[in-house]
Amino acid sequence: MLRKHSPIRDYLAEARLFRSRAVVSFVGIILLVIVLIGNLYNIQVNQYQDYKTRSNDNRIKIVPISPNRGLIYDRNGKLLAENRPVFSLEITPEKVKNMDDTLKRLQTILPITQDDIDEFQKERRRTRRFDSVQLLSQLTDEQVAKFSVNQYKFPGVQVTAALKRYYPYGSVLTHVLGYVSRINDKDMSRLEREGKTANYQATRDIGKLGIEKYYEDVLHGTAGYQEVEVNSRGRIIRTLKYVPPIPGKDIVLNIDINLQLYVSKLLDGRRGSAIVLDPKDNGVLAMVSSPSYDPNAFVHGISGKAYAKLLNDKDRPLVNRSTLGIYPPGSTVKPFMAVSALTEGVITPTYTRNDPGYWKIPNSNTRPFRDWLRWGHGKVNVTKALEESVDTFFYHVAYEMGIDRISTWMKKFGFGDYTGIDIYEESKANMPTREWKHAKFHQPWYQGDTIPVGIGQGYWTATPLQLAKALSVLVHHGEVIAPHLLRSTINNGDAFSTRRDAEIVTYPPIKNVPEKYWDIALHGMYLVNNGPRGTARRAFHGAPYTSGGKSGTAQVFGLAEGQKYNAAELAEHLRDHALFISFAPVKNPKAIVTIVLENAGGGSSHGAPVARKIFDYMLLGKGKSDK
Repeated sequence: MLRKHSPIRDYLAEARLFRSRAVVSFVGIILLVIVLIGNLYNIQVNQYQDYKTRSNDNRIKIVPISPNRGLIYDRNGKLLAENRPVFSLEITPEKVKNMDDTLKRLQTILPITQDDIDEFQKERRRTRRFDSVQLLSQLTDEQVAKFSVNQYKFPGVQVTAALKRYYPYGSVLTHVLGYVSRINDKDMSRLEREGKTANYQATRDIGKLGIEKYYEDVLHGTAGYQEVEVNSRGRIIRTLKYVPPIPGKDIVLNIDINLQLYVSKLLDGRRGSAIVLDPKDNGVLAMVSSPSYDPNAFVHGISGKAYAKLLNDKDRPLVNRSTLGIYPPGSTVKPFMAVSALTEGVITPTYTRNDPGYWKIPNSNTRPFRDWLRWGHGKVNVTKALEESVDTFFYHVAYEMGIDRISTWMKKFGFGDYTGIDIYEESKANMPTREWKHAKFHQPWYQGDTIPVGIGQGYWTATPLQLAKALSVLVHHGEVIAPHLLRSTINNGDAFSTRRDAEIVTYPPIKNVPEKYWDIALHGMYLVNNGPRGTARRAFHGAPYTSGGKSGTAQVFGLAEGQKYNAAELAEHLRDHALFISFAPVKNPKAIVTIVLENAGGGSSHGAPVARKIFDYMLLGKGKSDK
């Protein structure tokens, strides 16, 4: 029998269900309140210090301040690189009601191009409205004055000043000093690897080449900072703390700027290099690479068109020929070959051989190696071979020594390696070995490859600075000292007289060479300049001081047997390079000079006269009135 449906029973069931749900909901609310109170307690009490620190981090900002870059002086205290104020026109967008109108009116009083405006708008989009954006840089004094009298018409527009690098001697020192320029992505990657990004947060420029790059850490200094309070929009409200930056150290170079100017004038834009070392410590008194370019253009950002012009210039002004120029060293290597051959017992001081004007590899059918003097020099010993630059004598020396001993000895003089000069732009050039040829050409070393190496030809190449260093080793009887540009440093604010001398880098000396062998090579060089048949005797005729030298003529291309060399008919870029290495006076030398003139012809007829003028300037004071 079915029970009759009761509405009262349904109502009571629903009421019981509602009460149970209400109890559950109430308990849930209580639990949520407890959890909320617990979280609030945890945040307000347990994590109070952590959130306070985060709040301060949002409210307090660290603003880095860039240091002033150190100055660069020559050995006599003349300023070679300085910091000059540069004026720029800047606009704070937040303070300008109508930007387009402001820009149009500014163009009526200042030379503002559309490119300037486009660059300004591009930078403006990346900058906060209350930060200023540069519109025009490198304002002249006249332009600053013209804007100043009209400034009241341009709210939000102002002239600002900042220190920028300036090189007063322009192109004369570019390949020594290098230059600074805007930090790029490559620079930032390097700074990150070296852990130095914090010190460059406020710095815009960095050393790119030369001394500026090599001594960047010394010149840059240490950044300072301001601890400031900012509002929610990032605007600075007040300064809480100020730590001043520490300026970079000033540095003093061995360079004598008056000598540098004189040597540059002697080269007169010709392609080549001239280096002057102080024999006492191998300090670089002058290092000229010609032609050159003005580094000031790079400081503010050179245009693409101007850079392309330099890059495509057939005379390659961007290349530092003193350290990156690679040339066959030619006969300039004969004094070094003489020392090594005497020490190895390949020849003796009295060894003599006949020179008919050519030399052939014994027991072979190869073509003869010719001397520069077709009819030969007759009976020749090592001294005469140096004085008259007898090729055949050194062909025989090379044959007897072999490439293994030659390369080992020449590396002792510094060939085939970096000189140790304190700039990064340097080439090792090439001192050939069996291993080198096999790796490069996958060919064995042949006996015929060795013969031209004896007179600085074949696979042998060198830089002008390597030749200067090698000559200093000879002058110092085997002592090996790195050529160096840095003379001393000066702490910021100290006087020039308080400079601290730089450390001189030395290498293991060449040992076990009898003194008389050094003297034989140096005497041969003396005869080059002063002997009755010396190849440079005409250039040094009448000099009131003694000197030693060695000329070199580096072939740019080879001649077939029997082919004659006609410089007048040959294209200029195919003519021989002129090389000359020298020192003076012979006793207690005061200067080592290396000259390389590209495509100039013979070293004795073109390089030696330049060296003579440099010695006259340094030892006699000739030409100093022309500064």
